[in-house]
This record gives sequence, C-alpha cells and structure tokens, in this order.
Amino acid sequence: MSGFDMMVDHWLADQIAAEKNPRRREMLRKGLGHGTMEFLRTIWYPVIGNFHHLYPEWEVRDFGGRYRYLDLAYMPKNAKCCIEIQGYRSHARDIEAWRFKDLCMKQALLGLDGWKIFPIAYLSIVEEPEVCKQLVLALHGKFAVEPEKQKLRMAESETMRYARSVMRPFTSSELASHLQRSERQTRRILEELVAKNMLAVENGQRRYRTYRLADDET
Repeated sequence: MSGFDMMVDHWLADQIAAEKNPRRREMLRKGLGHGTMEFLRTIWYPVIGNFHHLYPEWEVRDFGGRYRYLDLAYMPKNAKCCIEIQGYRSHARDIEAWRFKDLCMKQALLGLDGWKIFPIAYLSIVEEPEVCKQLVLALHGKFAVEPEKQKLRMAESETMRYARSVMRPFTSSELASHLQRSERQTRRILEELVAKNMLAVENGQRRYRTYRLADDET
C-alpha cells in the first residue's frame, strides 16, 4: 500500500468516526468519486502532503432548505472554500438544462453564504496536472495565514509567502536574494518567524541551516 493510500484511508476513517450526521457518514462510507480521488492522488497530496482542514462530501443546507454535498470543503482557520471536481460528461455542452441551472444555483447560494468556489475540471487533472498543482499551491497559500498573524511586517509576510511557494526547505541565502536584503537582516527575519512558531528549522547545522513552514502553518 502506498503512502497516499495509507494516508487517505486513515483520513477517511477519522472523518467517518468523528461524523455525527448520519447522512454524511453514509456518503463517506460509500467512498469518494473517481474524480475526487484522482484530484487528491495526483494534485493535492503531492503538493500539500496532508489532508489537514479538508472535508469530503461536506454537507451544507441552502436557503431553500435543500441539503447539498460539496466534493471537498477546505476550511482552514474558519475559512470556507468549496473544491468541486467538474466531470466532462456531466458538464459537456449537452448537459441537461435542469442540471446546468441547478449547478449555477448551487454556486450562487454557496457564494452568498460566504464560500469561495474553486472548480477543477477532471480533464485538467488528467491533461494539465502541473497547472493544477500551481493552482492548489496558490489556494493553500491564500488561506494559510490566520487573521491575527496577518499583522506581520512586510518582510515577514513576504517571507511566509515565499516559504509557501517553494514547496521545500530553503536557506537564508535564497531568501536574502528573494527579499533583496543582507544575510544579517534575513537571518533576523527568519529567527523572529521561528520564535513565532510560523517557521521551523529543518537542518540545524548553522552553516547550512534550512527553514520550512512550521507544522501548524501547513
């Protein structure tokens, strides 16, 4: 069993165990759709590396009293983002009129309720995975900072943005080049962010020290 398979099995088991709503619990037990699984397998997991704050088959109730289920709800720190995997057959030009209207109504009602809509076409997952990965990385970065942590100095905010964009541990020299600041100034910024538990030291050797996002920031 691959690392992804083990992670997704544990993730779904935890979701089912924690779910008190019998409707959503039954939907989770039936398993996720092929498009959702391919998105998680080929796009989300390789880029993000975990399923934190991600809820499959999330139930919402619209203004008309109807229960609707989102392919994936991404809800870090009180944010609300709906990730919908758009299949080709159900969204081709010959889609039934009622289904098209219902889809538009669903997205409109979600928008009015404060949800960000993030649609991904299944064909894009298959044919343009690298583009999809960049979109997911941007989405993750958009919601990654808690409101109280947004009151960072400009250089600190740009450092956090950089840390989310590179997807790997980085050195103070790389950051200094990006920020166009001296090594001394850059090391001070990094030390402050480590002290705030927003960054962590990956390699402790002082000469070759590297930094990454802290676990709470991923």
